[in-house]
Amino acid sequence: MKEKEEIIEKYRKAGKILSEVRAQAVTKVEEGASLLSVAGFTENLIHEKGGEPAFPVNISRNDEAAHSTPSFNDKSVFGRDIVKLDIGVHIDGYIADTAVTVDLSGNPELVKASEAALNEAIRIVRPGVNTSDIGGVIEDTIHSFGYKPIINLTGHGLAQYIQHAPPAIPNKRMMHGVVLEEGDIVAIEPFATDGAGKIHDAGNAEIYHLVSLKPVRHPAARALLQKIEMYKTLPFAKRWLGDNIDFAMVQLVKANIIQPYPILKEIKGGLISQAEHTIMVTADGCEVITL
Repeated sequence: MKEKEEIIEKYRKAGKILSEVRAQAVTKVEEGASLLSVAGFTENLIHEKGGEPAFPVNISRNDEAAHSTPSFNDKSVFGRDIVKLDIGVHIDGYIADTAVTVDLSGNPELVKASEAALNEAIRIVRPGVNTSDIGGVIEDTIHSFGYKPIINLTGHGLAQYIQHAPPAIPNKRMMHGVVLEEGDIVAIEPFATDGAGKIHDAGNAEIYHLVSLKPVRHPAARALLQKIEMYKTLPFAKRWLGDNIDFAMVQLVKANIIQPYPILKEIKGGLISQAEHTIMVTADGCEVITL
């Protein structure tokens, strides 16, 4: 029992740090600001507050839904974009995950659609609720704003050093789902779009994760793998590993030691908003640990 309580407190600590970091990170997103500076500020602040990034800060703009993070020498700046900040913190592998949309594009209703869907979903979370019902609430709420949910993206469970664990939390009503139980830790993350409501892989990957440990022949690849091992099974950014690593990265991908996370974009170029909180299912409802 004591061990379980210690784990819960680690989730709560991660959530508290994340809430504080999110509040400061959104103030840095403005026209003309560098994406790399916002990512660096956010990740450094996580460290300063006693946490570790659970994954690279995702800074996804406009039709991008996820997996976009600046490169090592990225020169990109914000324009009149709709910006999604997806941030994670872990304490000893116990993860809190949150996302917020910062609108520089003049689409406030699109932002409200994902936020309202998240709030309505949280209202029904309790032991015994079916994930299909959560998806139905998300879908209905987003439709009520005149937009579509991204149906091939889902929320997810969280486990030690596992960012995407069962159960999936759909963003639409499903025929079958999973019943949530007391003690479950889940991230609910609605995406709303004025596009088709689906995403596809697009663009070069800057985020990777370790999938297996194998012997590596090339010295540069072997040295890089030693750096990567510290992230365990959590995603990491290519920019975290330094410069001049392209050859070594290719060798590790070819050997199926690491795998990339391609940038995900709306299939018809629609604008996307996102909102996300991490929720702990309690005996009489739920606790949002990233408020």
